[in-house]
Amino acid sequence: MLESRSAVLKMMQSQAFKDRCIDEFPTPYSHRFTPIKQLDFSTSVKQVCSSPRQPLSGLKISKAIFLGDVAVGKTSLVNRFCHKVFDGNYKATIGVDFEVERFDILKVPFNLQIWDTAGQERFKCIASSYYRGAQVVAVVFDLSNLYSLSHCAQWLEEALACNITRPLVFLVGAKRDLLSSSAYKHVEEQATRLAQQLGAEYWAVSSRTGDGVSEMFSRMAALAFDASILRDLNTANTTVPIGAELVCESLFFSKNEKHTASVFYKRSKRHILCFITLTFTALKCQKRAQNKQKYTCHGSSCM
Repeated sequence: MLESRSAVLKMMQSQAFKDRCIDEFPTPYSHRFTPIKQLDFSTSVKQVCSSPRQPLSGLKISKAIFLGDVAVGKTSLVNRFCHKVFDGNYKATIGVDFEVERFDILKVPFNLQIWDTAGQERFKCIASSYYRGAQVVAVVFDLSNLYSLSHCAQWLEEALACNITRPLVFLVGAKRDLLSSSAYKHVEEQATRLAQQLGAEYWAVSSRTGDGVSEMFSRMAALAFDASILRDLNTANTTVPIGAELVCESLFFSKNEKHTASVFYKRSKRHILCFITLTFTALKCQKRAQNKQKYTCHGSSCM
């Protein structure tokens, strides 16, 4: 029986469960099967997380989507990790299912949204609308069914088409327990070859036994967390305070002539729009502004 904890309650936990606390960088399934050469959290990330003041704004959330053919084991993976159960009776996902798991990574609260999408063709148009804004894409195939592996490139292509920036990509072979060692070795060769072509990190897991499932999700969360903090730090470094002085240069203004600027920010999901109102104090500048002459503003975030 599944635990009935809503996504909101999970996000409001005072702290993560012990197995969701990550203080050391999780290792990949195999260092041979990953394009990610990072061995530890980024130095700047560790510094900001260890700071007593922790100048991090907002709730840290990343989105992971699980794609793949019907009946490859996507839902079983999610249920094994989120609810610690395995149900051998197959039930097709209708549209999209949603889970949230709370982590504490380097003592910082972090939530991983897990979107389990339907593999049936008739639900593809619905599921694809949830691909946008993903930081992690996990393309799942059935290790006991190589036919499902042949469709992974198409699944990934559709997900990438919905995202401006490339997410972290995982190629996940499910149902590892169904294969003998010799049979698995043959499948692994083909799967890892495809993972290399796709620029994906390869994992082989079993929802029935739980082998590799927690390790894989912890790896996803840690990589997504590291990337999220780095984005925040880069954004902070390009912030211009309201009322800051900007240096403006043009064909009409003398070099390094300063004008007071009021800077307003409007945040969207992917970018910051910067609106600048320049106040010209000289009559000469006012006349040129009325003539709608173009100028270039060289500030820390304006062009």
